Amino acid sequence: FGDVVVADHRETWPLRSGGFRKWLTYAYFEQEGGAPNSEAMGSALRVVEAKAQFDAPEREVFVRIGNSDGVIYIDIGDASWRAIEIDATGWRIVEWPPVRFRRSRGMLPLPIPVAGGSIRSLRDLLNVKADHDFVLVVAFLIAALRGAGPYPVMALSGEQGSAKSTFSRLLRALIDPNTSPLRSLPRDDRDLFIAASNGFVIAFDNISTMPNWLSDTLCRLATGGGFATRQLHTDQDEILFDATRPIILNGVEGVVTRPDLADRALLIDLAVIPEDKRLTEAHVLRRFERDRPLILGALLDAVSTGIRNLPTTALSRMPRMADFALWGAACEREFWPAGTFMAAYGANLAAANDVIIESDVLSTAVIRLMSGTSEWRGPASTLYEALSVPLTDAQRRDGRWPKAPNALSGKLKRIAPPLRKVGIVIEFPGRKNQTREIIISKLAESAGQRPSPSSRPSPTSEIRYRRNGLVGDDLGDDLDDCENVITNIVTPKSLILSGNNDGDDRDDLLPSYSGRPRSPYQIAKDGE
Repeated sequence: FGDVVVADHRETWPLRSGGFRKWLTYAYFEQEGGAPNSEAMGSALRVVEAKAQFDAPEREVFVRIGNSDGVIYIDIGDASWRAIEIDATGWRIVEWPPVRFRRSRGMLPLPIPVAGGSIRSLRDLLNVKADHDFVLVVAFLIAALRGAGPYPVMALSGEQGSAKSTFSRLLRALIDPNTSPLRSLPRDDRDLFIAASNGFVIAFDNISTMPNWLSDTLCRLATGGGFATRQLHTDQDEILFDATRPIILNGVEGVVTRPDLADRALLIDLAVIPEDKRLTEAHVLRRFERDRPLILGALLDAVSTGIRNLPTTALSRMPRMADFALWGAACEREFWPAGTFMAAYGANLAAANDVIIESDVLSTAVIRLMSGTSEWRGPASTLYEALSVPLTDAQRRDGRWPKAPNALSGKLKRIAPPLRKVGIVIEFPGRKNQTREIIISKLAESAGQRPSPSSRPSPTSEIRYRRNGLVGDDLGDDLDDCENVITNIVTPKSLILSGNNDGDDRDDLLPSYSGRPRSPYQIAKDGE
C-alpha cells in the first residue's frame, strides 16, 4: 500500500491498484508534461513495492472501521477521506486519521453524524415484534461499530412481506453503506472471503436453505478465521484471506439450524405487516435518510459510553460470545438500565437453543428416549436402534439423521451442547468390555429434583429507554398495541440459558421469540 496526498487530504491505495497507477501517471504528467511508457511505469511500480517492503513502516490497513491505542476510527467514505474518531470522551470528525483505510468498489459514504439524536427514530423504522428484540438489534449495530470481533450474526426471519430485505438494508446503511447491500449466497469459501475482504458488513438476502459448509464458514468469519488458496500462475505461492465481519442473514424460514452458528446468532422474528398499514419502500427510505445522521450520532454516543465503561464492566456468567456480551453490557447505559441487554440476550439464546432442538430429528429422538428415564447407557448400535424405532420413513430420510450406527457418535457430539442446556448430558467415557459406551443422563433438575424457587424479582418498575420514549407510531408494523416499556426485565439472575421451566419467575417476562406453544421436548424437559 502507498499513501498519496491529493489536494488537502491523504489517500491509501494498493500499489498495484488502478487508483495508485492513475495517481502515479498524473504525478509524472505534472512533472514531465507527458505520459510514462509501460516499461517506465512497470519499473517505477517495482521500485515502490521494494521500498514499501524493505524501507517503510508496517501498518495495518482497515476496511471501514479500525482501531488504534483504544480509539475507534470509522471511514466516512467521502471524497476527502475523513474519519470519525471515537474515544471515552465522545466522538468527532478528523481530517487526517492516524489509521489507514482502503476503499473498494461499491463503498458509499456514511452521513455526517449529528449529535443529540434518539435511537427511537430507528425503532420506528424497524419491523420488530417486541422491544427486547430491538435491544438486540441495537446491540448488533454497536458491536459492529466497535470494529473488533467476534461479531454476532443477525438472523432475520418472517413471512413474505415482513420487510426482511428492507430491514437488512437499513442496518447495513448505518454501518457500511454499499451500492449492492444485499447479496445471494456464495458458491464457495473463496467467494465468501473475497466479499469479506472488500466490505465490512456481509449481508445475504432471501435464504432458503443453509448448506452445512457455509454455516461452518460463517462461524469462522464471525469470530475470526482465514482462507488460503493457491495464487494463480504459481505452484507454491498462496493467497491468504483473513477477516472478521458482522453478518446479516434473512429468509422466510429460520436459516440457522446448526448449534455452532446458533450460539453466535441473534434470531429475530419479524412481525406481519397488515395491508392497511403497509408503507411504500420509498416512504420508509425517505424517513430513514432524514433521520440517519441523528441515529448514527446516537449509536456513536453509545460506542463512546462502551469505551468508557468497559474496564469496569463485569458479568456474572459468560456466554459463548463473551466479548459481544461484555461490550453490549458496557454500552447499554446510554439507552436503557443495566441488565436490560443481558436479559434480552439470555432469552434469545434460550429461544435459539429451542429452535435448534426442534428442527433436528436426532435431538428430538434423544429427548423422546429420555422422557421416561433418567439415564441410558450402551453401545452406539443399541442406541441407534432405540432412537430409530419411533421414527417415520420421512424422518429417517432426513439428511441430518445418521445413516448408520458408526455415524451416530459424531452427530451426538454436535448436538450435545444444545441438549445440555435443556438438561440432557451425553458422555463418551470410552471402551468397556471392548465396546465403546455412550451414556445419556438427565441433570438433577430434569430428573424431577426441582430446585427451590428463585428469589423474587426486584419490585415492578417501568424501564423506559433513555432519550427515546418508544411511543406508538404510524409505520404500519402492528406494534402500536404493544407495551412500549419493558417491565421486570432486570432480575437477580439475568442470564438463564436453560429455557422455559418452573424453577424461576422469568418465563413470563421474556417469552420465546416465536410465541409458539411448547413443543413435546419442552414438556418432557419440564417433567410434565
